[in-house]
Order: sequence, then structure tokens, then C-alpha cells
Amino acid sequence: MQPAQVPGPDYCWRDIAAIADGAPMRLSGDAEARIARARLIVDAIVAKGVRAYGVNTGVGALSETVVPREDQRSLSRHIVLSHAVATGPLMSVPETRAIMAAAIANMAHGHSGVRPELVTYLLALLDQGCTPSVPRQGSVGYVTHMAHVALVLIGEGEALVAGQLRSGQDALACIGLSPLTLDTKEGLSVINGTPCATGLACLALARAERLLDWADAVAALSFECLGGQLPSISADAMAMHRSPGLGRIAEVLRSILDGSERLKRAQGMRLQDALSVRAVPQVHGAARDAFEYAASVIDRELASCCDNPLVHGTPTHPQVSSTAHAVGAGVALAMDTLAIAVAEVAAMAERRLDRLLNPLVSGLPPFLAETGGVHSGLMIAQYAAASLVSENRRLAGPASLDGGVTSGLQEDHLSHATPASLKALAIISNSARVIGTEWVAATQASDLYHGEETRAPGTERLHARLRALLPPYADDRPLGRDLDRAARVIREENVKPVGTRSPSSC
Repeated sequence: MQPAQVPGPDYCWRDIAAIADGAPMRLSGDAEARIARARLIVDAIVAKGVRAYGVNTGVGALSETVVPREDQRSLSRHIVLSHAVATGPLMSVPETRAIMAAAIANMAHGHSGVRPELVTYLLALLDQGCTPSVPRQGSVGYVTHMAHVALVLIGEGEALVAGQLRSGQDALACIGLSPLTLDTKEGLSVINGTPCATGLACLALARAERLLDWADAVAALSFECLGGQLPSISADAMAMHRSPGLGRIAEVLRSILDGSERLKRAQGMRLQDALSVRAVPQVHGAARDAFEYAASVIDRELASCCDNPLVHGTPTHPQVSSTAHAVGAGVALAMDTLAIAVAEVAAMAERRLDRLLNPLVSGLPPFLAETGGVHSGLMIAQYAAASLVSENRRLAGPASLDGGVTSGLQEDHLSHATPASLKALAIISNSARVIGTEWVAATQASDLYHGEETRAPGTERLHARLRALLPPYADDRPLGRDLDRAARVIREENVKPVGTRSPSSC
């Protein structure tokens, strides 16, 4: 027997992240043909009575229960209704679009067995801005979140259309569709696999990449403000360590700091900087290496079939394989790793922030305030950053080790891939606030520099970007608003003092 052939990847993590943020999604002709062919195989399985999980049997611990042919369509609808149990606050529009795009990418491999019509409906939801309401909590790895998307396909649930929350049936009508009647296997296929975890992971990668670029640039500004010793990041010294990320970050720092008259004056003033200043290439570089690992895992997941069961063979000789590809252990481990890496970068940023505010090591006014005592300056900003770093530490515990037992011992090991992706997103969001706070402090510190020496062109651009957004802080307005605005820039804009793009691409 020849193994099932899996096509090359149609999508990579950057594609899914772009679709999440509003880019259109289109299927290639080859993908459409694969989907149609897989449906013919499912039809043959049904006609021949080949035993297949979720086609003519129950699901989970009911996998040995035979479902008569006349009830198999009802099974699809019942699966969707009974599995839509997510709870809590709703996912954002980009998050929901990401999981829908990842689901379509999985179906495009041609081993799920859904009708082309179902995929057309999902594409229409994306194309016409109809976003199902999907609660964030309640998944141990898969099924529950996509079930809420599937509710809208059958005219149930709720969806956001043009800013208005509507019933599933009304939402479909708004985009010219009628509720879909699910056919055999479609109820299971539309909710199964790792699309939720993988789609959210694609968003996490996009946001983490942007954050890490900002972290490098802001660290360089702090390095200049604190009079960092350039030999610690010299090309010769960095070449003695084999980490690819370390060498790349050191090069970025040198590029941003090139031409700094302030650093020239500071050279030789101390033998060795504190680790939060001296070890930026080592920590940020390790985070970049972790990022590259996570990106490669997610791209492999998108290139893989993660449904259960998988259909293959031919309509004449249909085959079906029950697998555990939907478990998503690789996604969970990758997102746990990325979350820890980002959390460490933020933790180091908070330490540099503290040094900028501490006159014992900065040589600047206490807490960067105009008049100590009368003004508190950025004192409490460091408190907030410390709180976020502590929250990150709590969130960074590995979801992949949470375990658990579900479905009457049938599913007795759980990877918690979707929770791993969700907590990575939370850590990235927290870290944007920490990096934003360091940016505010480093810019204020740069303004308070006593000498006449100029900044590096790279740090000058970073300083000017914040000053175009915010004036110097003088206890004259709520500080939290300033920090929110800085964090928003870090979340939404790419930093451009130098080219700091990660090499990961597709």
C-alpha cells in the first residue's frame, strides 16, 4: 500500500496572520480539486459502509457506537451543537479569522472530506467580514472554538457583521447565504484538528516578531542612556558564541548605536555593565532562536493534515485512517517556548527600566522627575511593569504539561495546544506594555542627559518617534495614558530605526 500523499504547503504562518488582519484568502485550483476529490472518497465510504470514526460511528468514547446511515447527517449537526461549549469573553476579530483561515488551510490538503460548498461558506465569512462570536475559554486543545464557527454555518450562534451582532441566520442573510445543512463527516471535520491552536499561534508569531524588533531597538536606546560599554557587544566578542540569534542581535545593536557621541564619552567609565545591559544579545538572541523554532513548527503544522479521521485512497478504493494528528503537541510545546522567551525579554526590559529610574546607577534625577518630592516622575510606571512581568511569570507555566482526562478515558492525554497559544498572546500583549514603558523612560532619560554629545542616528529616530507621540512627562497628566499610547505603537507598528526583520519567512 502506498502512503497517502500530502501536498506542499499552500499557506505559511505569515499568510494566516495576514488573513487574520484582513487580507483576502483564496484557494488554488489544485486545492479546490483536492477538496472535491476527498469528498468523493467520503461518499464512497458511506456507500460501501466502510467503518469510519465520526462518519458512521459516534465520537470520543462513543467511537464504537454504530450510527445508521439515515442518522449520519443528523450526527454532523448534533456534533456541532453539542461541542459549542466555549465560554468567557469573545475572541477578537483577528483571532477568529485566524482560526477560520487555519481550518480552511487544513481542509485544502484534501484529506478532511468536506464538500467544496462548506469551504466556500467559510471563505465567504472571511471575504465579507462576517465574524462568528467565539468565546475564548473552554478548550483543552481543539473542537470547542471551531464548533462556534460552525454554528453560524448552520444558522445558529451569533456573528458580527458590519459592527452589528446578529444571529447566525441573520448574519448569513446579510452576506447572501442560507444556513448550510451539514453532510456526513462534515460536523466532525469542521470542528476537528488543530486550526484553533495553529491559527492563534500564527497571530502570536506575527505579534512576537514585531515585539522583539521593538525590544531590540528600545534596549539600544537604554544602552546609550546608561552608558553601556561597547566592547561587550563587539563583533569579535560575539563571534566566540555560536548562537545565530546572539550574533544577529549584537549586529542590530551595533547598527542602531553606530555614531553615538554619548557612548564614545562613556567608554572606559566602568569595566563591566550590569547584565540587563550587557546581556541583551544573549537574552534577545536566545528569544530569536526560540522564535525561529516556533515558526518552523507552525509552518510544519500548516503543511500537515491534522484532521481525524483522514480520508485517502480513491473513490474506488477508499481508505480512512484514525490518527492523533489533532492533538497538537508540537504546537503546544512551540507556543510554551515562545511564551517563555518573550516573558524573559520583558523581564530584562523591566530591570533596565529600573536602572533608568534609579539615580544610584543612572546618574540622572530620581525617577526621571523634574523635581524630586514634588514630582514622582516615572516611579509608579516601574511598579506597573513589575506587575506585568510577574503576571507573565505566572502565565509562562507550560500548558503542554497540564494533562487531564476527558470523554470517559478515551481521551486520556491532553496537550492544551489552544490554551498554550492563548497564553502566548497574553504574554506578548503584557510585554508590549513593558517594552513601551521602557521606551518612555529611555526617551525621558535621553532628554535629561547632561552633556552636549549627540545620540546615534538610530536612537535619534527612536527618540523622535516617541516625542512625536508624547511630550516629556512632568506629572502634568495621567501617566497611564502615555504608557498605553506607547504600547499601542509597539503592538501595531513596525520599528524602523534599522532593519530588524527576523529571517523566518515563507
